[in-house]
Amino acid sequence: MGVEDERGMLYTQFLHVIETMSPRFFVMENVKGLASTPSVADDKNSAPVLGVILEHFRKLGYHTVHGVLDAVHYGTPQFRERLVIVGSRENEAIFLPAPTHFHMHQSPEMRWRTLGDAISDLQENCGPHAKFSPKIAQYLNLVPEGGNWKSLPPTVVESAMGGAYLSGGGKVGFYRRLSFAEPSPTLVTSPVQKATLLCHPRETRALSVSEYARIQGFPDDWFFEGTPAEAYRQIGNAVPLPLGHAIGQMLISVAQGNSEIRVKRMRGTSVHQRLQQAQIAMNQGLFAND
Repeated sequence: MGVEDERGMLYTQFLHVIETMSPRFFVMENVKGLASTPSVADDKNSAPVLGVILEHFRKLGYHTVHGVLDAVHYGTPQFRERLVIVGSRENEAIFLPAPTHFHMHQSPEMRWRTLGDAISDLQENCGPHAKFSPKIAQYLNLVPEGGNWKSLPPTVVESAMGGAYLSGGGKVGFYRRLSFAEPSPTLVTSPVQKATLLCHPRETRALSVSEYARIQGFPDDWFFEGTPAEAYRQIGNAVPLPLGHAIGQMLISVAQGNSEIRVKRMRGTSVHQRLQQAQIAMNQGLFAND
């Protein structure tokens, strides 16, 4: 999809709002693939859409920083990589928010949050949830917690996978049963699509609407309008609240002028050097995963 596609042109509406309102700051979030999507459909040699967007912001007088952030690093019990662009009208020292949660940490409250942390107390009253087809449920019953199609008995794998059996790619979402011990995969707009299944770790059912909301960080009393399918779509398209909170905290600190402790020099230990290099890389928008 390039900017010639109708969906690829949606960013122009965002630019129109920024040009009209001229806010002090803005935050733009999109799928990380935007960083490598060509600006001209079917022309891989054309400039990336991201470059086109950043140039528009520059012409509007905005200083920007950008990068791919994973929500799991900000307290969301979910792996969810998204491209984030932050802009400042007054050329203030904006930056991408520093991570607050880590794969390994000596303090439990600063480690990644898991699916079990988020939803283990909802098992007796999970609320509405989508249904798997009888065929999919039949095979999911053979998959252990944390497994997927590769966990199926060899005698049934080909019949279970159908046409996807000979296709390329890892196909990790086929017959995927989640694990309470890990963060959730990225929530999609429906948990029952064959290639992106989101099956409960111990029950043969899709994650419920309430579980979706918990994983994205919504309060339990938050109400979603419409059918369960529409609620899944609203939640799956949302920015996780912990990530939004981290970005908001960054903007507040910049606006208040207290986002950093000013010192004459950084201590010369390797730890400080690595932290400084990581922050510089984030602020320059380096896409280590691309």
